[in-house]
Amino acid sequence: MRSSNPVFSRRGFSRDNGTAGFNAAPQAGAPAAGANPYAQGTAANPYATNPYAQQDTQYGAPQAPARSGAMTIDDVVTRTAMTLGTVVLTAALSWALLPVDEANLGKSYGIAIGAALVAFVLAMVQAFKRKPSPALILAYAAFEGVFLGVISSAVSTYISPGTVMQAVMGTMCVFAGVLIAYKMRWIRVTRRFYGFVMAAAVGFVLLMMVNLLFSVFGGGDGLGFRSGGLGILFGVIGVILGACFLALDFKQVEDGINFGAPREESWLAAFGLTLTLVWIYLEMLRLLSILNGND
Repeated sequence: MRSSNPVFSRRGFSRDNGTAGFNAAPQAGAPAAGANPYAQGTAANPYATNPYAQQDTQYGAPQAPARSGAMTIDDVVTRTAMTLGTVVLTAALSWALLPVDEANLGKSYGIAIGAALVAFVLAMVQAFKRKPSPALILAYAAFEGVFLGVISSAVSTYISPGTVMQAVMGTMCVFAGVLIAYKMRWIRVTRRFYGFVMAAAVGFVLLMMVNLLFSVFGGGDGLGFRSGGLGILFGVIGVILGACFLALDFKQVEDGINFGAPREESWLAAFGLTLTLVWIYLEMLRLLSILNGND
């Protein structure tokens, strides 16, 4: 499927070594091609068709016959734990080793920005790779953790010591809430849902980029989308978009398991979930920073 994450270009699961993935033809006893929302993609252009073209009236993916070497939910949980664990570990180390006091603030910020740029490049490389690379994904997680550790430390030092823990708890609550809503089928991931979320996300990111350019060349907060009332509004929108990305990620994982995606694709699921959780945490941290800063 197409991306369900802020990088917007993460590849979906694919056929590998004879194991049916999202773009594979159905096996004997499996549903017809029309019932597989990914059956019409090609190796040359896996995004030739909308991944939810057949999903408007039929929710959920049919179960494919079990195959050895196919991805399972345990694989996804294990790889996601490894990826998120790397983020948390490097964030804790950067918090401890990169102080944000007045004497070291500039140096620590410089390292954090550099780490963020490296993480972005690694994420984009993985997004365009045909197959997931565990080393690349874990390297992305490590550099992302450095950035998050410094930013979190700065927020804790200069805004409110409790803001970081509130953001962590808020991110966990959003994850749990979306997971429950998805499992209870309160959220239906259809073509219309997918299109709305992606259009909203593209608009949101473009608006934030314009605001960043105004802030760089005009000083202050640019158009004011990162502070005050507008900052709170766009922070809430950012968290909601992150929750929608989670629903798309859960759908992708569910379809990958049901259609027998190769086990290595669980790294792709871990990558996507990590991207989304980082998005939610950053938006939650910014939103709480504005609220606590106004106290």
